[in-house]
Amino acid sequence: MLHKEYHRIDRIGWLRAAVLGANDGIISTASLLIGVAAAHTPYNGIFIAGIAGLIAGAMSMAAGEYISVSSQADTEKHALLREKKELAESLPNEVEELTTIYINRGLERHFAEEVAKQLMAKDALGAHARDELGITEITTARPLQAAIYSACSFTLGSLLPLLVIFLVPRAYIIPSISIMAVLFLALLGAVAAKVGGAGVLLGSLRVVIWGTLAMLVSAAIGSLLGVAV
Repeated sequence: MLHKEYHRIDRIGWLRAAVLGANDGIISTASLLIGVAAAHTPYNGIFIAGIAGLIAGAMSMAAGEYISVSSQADTEKHALLREKKELAESLPNEVEELTTIYINRGLERHFAEEVAKQLMAKDALGAHARDELGITEITTARPLQAAIYSACSFTLGSLLPLLVIFLVPRAYIIPSISIMAVLFLALLGAVAAKVGGAGVLLGSLRVVIWGTLAMLVSAAIGSLLGVAV
């Protein structure tokens, strides 16, 4: 009977982008709304600021993720092209290089050399990409995927504090958004930790702490600006 193993590492690409986007959407939009509300801004102004923050944030997240992950993809591509050239020009050295890697991982030299030769006979570039460069199908950069997940998750995260505006009177906007944001940040941290196989409590706490700090700073700045005006 075959033993099946279930790992979550294949989720690392989209999970990171989705969690980052949703977390940023909740924190940045909630902080923006709290800061604007603390400055005694009328209801319409708060709502407009929130919509503007949602649109700008989603576009910024998509662009930022696409650019950063594209840079990673370009680096990986350049490394693979260089490795391919080295394999064509100096195959014995590349065999020795892979052999040394396996020796450092615990194999005896004769066995490490045989493993290196057999793997390179089947897919030399793939063997070096995986064991020398650390590039695999699971961890390879996917710019478009990261951009889409980030933009969509940011939008969903931003909609949560925006919905509060429609549900509570102007006088209760700040405490309502604060409570809602903390609860959803805790939930997001727990879900992300669960999906990633980490501790749920720690995942929730670290998201809540940083989110709460951001909202407190925004509220303080908004209050100071409101008083100054």
